[in-house]
Amino acid sequence: MSQIETGRNAKSSSKRRPALFRALGANDPPQQITVGNQNYRCAEIFKHDSWAATARYENQDHRIVVKFNREQSIFGLPMKWLGRWLANRERHMLELLDDVAGVPKSCGNIIVNGQVCRTADGHDFVDGRPLKTGDVPNDQFLPKLLELIDQMHAHQIAYVDLHKAENVLVGQDGNPYVFDFQISAHLPRPSQRHLLSILQQSDRYHLSRQVGFYRPDQFSVLFPGGLERPWWIRAHRWIAVPFRETRRKLLVLLGIRKGKGHAVSEHTPEVGKRPIAGA
Repeated sequence: MSQIETGRNAKSSSKRRPALFRALGANDPPQQITVGNQNYRCAEIFKHDSWAATARYENQDHRIVVKFNREQSIFGLPMKWLGRWLANRERHMLELLDDVAGVPKSCGNIIVNGQVCRTADGHDFVDGRPLKTGDVPNDQFLPKLLELIDQMHAHQIAYVDLHKAENVLVGQDGNPYVFDFQISAHLPRPSQRHLLSILQQSDRYHLSRQVGFYRPDQFSVLFPGGLERPWWIRAHRWIAVPFRETRRKLLVLLGIRKGKGHAVSEHTPEVGKRPIAGA
């Protein structure tokens, strides 16, 4: 039995996430929103995890993707401040990169029930699909992705999350796109240059790993000197891996996930289905 089949069987007996583990608590993203004097309806919810609920909205002329960041309190502790901070931060990244091809355009304020939703941010929908195992990108794809990351770095931004291949979209036009700037960093001050350099080196290292996996024949061309894994990535994994495993075990203990705690076994997966969308 494949992992996917195992996940489907486990999913049928797993529980829906408690409100504590959902960004909007017991609520789902709103059915109707307004952006730039245009009304949109919710067409699909991509995922709803502890940090955000992400959905595709559309009208007859346009499609957008909106992320509703954390609002649900934690044991009575208000968390809307975090949702506002995350939304402002991601919107700021998109605005800084407005002139960079391969980054979807910010769509500005999200209006819900006549009020600006300060915990939400959104961008244009991108026709495409996530980079996945088994793909063989065309000859221009990874060089263009490297150019995209270099342009991002020129704006004094580090993407930070490039180790996840699913954060790279293969557009229907064959070009690469990146989205989800939730943990990206803009560090323009001279005092921040050392940290920015560390994070940008991490971007290049993770991109080199993607090149080595998907197009090893291009590795020596794009990274002629090769790249070793930086010590800070090794140090981060000493912390991140045990944390991830502990979190998975907790979700299994609560009945939200089954088996080894992978998202595919969840009733409403933390990483949901990703149809052709820039979510």
